[in-house]
Amino acid sequence: MSNVQILGRLAVSLAIGLLIGLERGWQQRTAAEGERAAGLRTLGLAGLLGGVLAAVGPEADRILLATGLASVALVLAAFQYVEAQSTRNSSATGVVAGLLAFALGAYAVAGDVTVAVAAAVATTVVLAFKHPLHAWVRGLTWPELRAALILLIMTALVLPFLPDRTLDPWAALNPRRIWLLAVLIASLSFVGYWAIRALGNRAGLLLSAVAGGLASSTATTLSFARLARSHRPMCGWLAGGTLIASALMSARVLVMAAVINRPFALSLAWPLGVFCAVSVLAGGLLLSRSPLEADERRAPALTNPVEVGTALKFALLIAAIMLLAKILVRSAGAMGVYGLAGLSGLADVDALTLSVAGMAGRELPLANASLAVLIAVGANTLTKVVIAGAAGTVRHALLVGAASVAAAAIAGVVYWAMI
Repeated sequence: MSNVQILGRLAVSLAIGLLIGLERGWQQRTAAEGERAAGLRTLGLAGLLGGVLAAVGPEADRILLATGLASVALVLAAFQYVEAQSTRNSSATGVVAGLLAFALGAYAVAGDVTVAVAAAVATTVVLAFKHPLHAWVRGLTWPELRAALILLIMTALVLPFLPDRTLDPWAALNPRRIWLLAVLIASLSFVGYWAIRALGNRAGLLLSAVAGGLASSTATTLSFARLARSHRPMCGWLAGGTLIASALMSARVLVMAAVINRPFALSLAWPLGVFCAVSVLAGGLLLSRSPLEADERRAPALTNPVEVGTALKFALLIAAIMLLAKILVRSAGAMGVYGLAGLSGLADVDALTLSVAGMAGRELPLANASLAVLIAVGANTLTKVVIAGAAGTVRHALLVGAASVAAAAIAGVVYWAMI
């Protein structure tokens, strides 16, 4: 490494320390001179010190870096102790921040500069968001924490140990692939839950419809239909919310197809895009033309979507549909998959989409795979219309049904025009 390159990396080491020190100094800006354990200058020099020790050379850098890190830790801990004695406020954050400034400064010289800078930015962001993070932790409920831990267990503990090969005679059931798809659905539901949680759990029907479309549009349809029966003036709004949730369902299907099989997703883009657009347009019109009374703006309560039982049931559903789809393709061809699509679509579209996406373009032609998904979407749409009528009112069912059937019909016309 030339002298110019070393100087450049040392400049980055200094900048990393100054960046972290800027945040530390800003947090302690009201403290009197001499009462701050580590601020802009101290952490800037700590970053530069790490860079200098890393630049000494491979012969002595490990010993020097270890000694330097221990020295910085001792000095910062001592001054942090003195500060805690005077302010009656103890915290290890300042010491950890100083150690990170030193370590990242060293890594900027001895390792990848881009990684070092990215880690420094991430460190500064975490330090700067102290109060929002603490407020978030205080507002965190046990079901939410449990759901996050379940999602982490599914992803980090279970997934890596599952065999990545098929285990059945039909070469359909790959445990890791099945579990990965279950994790994908659980993650989408979790994102939807936190979207509405961050903006207000009862912020409005539109927000509930969006979150419901991400989690379960069928469950949202049932919830809104029950509200329509007990709150008849809300019928137009609730029908609009149902259509928005249905539009999110079709968008979610398209995203999942793109993750698994991009050519398959492209074959679905126009029909599902049209279905989504018509549903959004109809839902938006109903939402804009059906005013609510002030005391009728409460949204239905949303529950945490990530539960162990739900995740396992969905994984088993995916496995069963994958196996049936493979057997039906071999024995009855595309017609067998169409029948399966119609039946599975009555309850769920995601599992059929994920199953067919793995076969599209290989065991099953793209056109047939796309038609199977559209059949499932159509069956699911009809189910929602039936739910809207059975659990809601006649007017609610007519509003949901007219727009839903129109969206499905136009999507079908677009599909036939493409083939």
